[in-house]
Amino acid sequence: MTSRRPIRRPTERAALAAAARSARPTPPVHTILADMVTAHRTGDQHGVNLCAHLAVRAAAPEVGE
Repeated sequence: MTSRRPIRRPTERAALAAAARSARPTPPVHTILADMVTAHRTGDQHGVNLCAHLAVRAAAPEVGE
């Protein structure tokens, strides 16, 4: 007896709201920059981009608001 009702999945808005409820401390900026250098040396452009954005948020928290 299976039900044909659709399975409810969280939306992007619900996921962002859930993430906003929990405070996650950012790592120190020097650690983020070291990770960005490693990503650059390995040719990981996506990793460089993520580290750069995280470094800005860690240095100036009002940017992400």
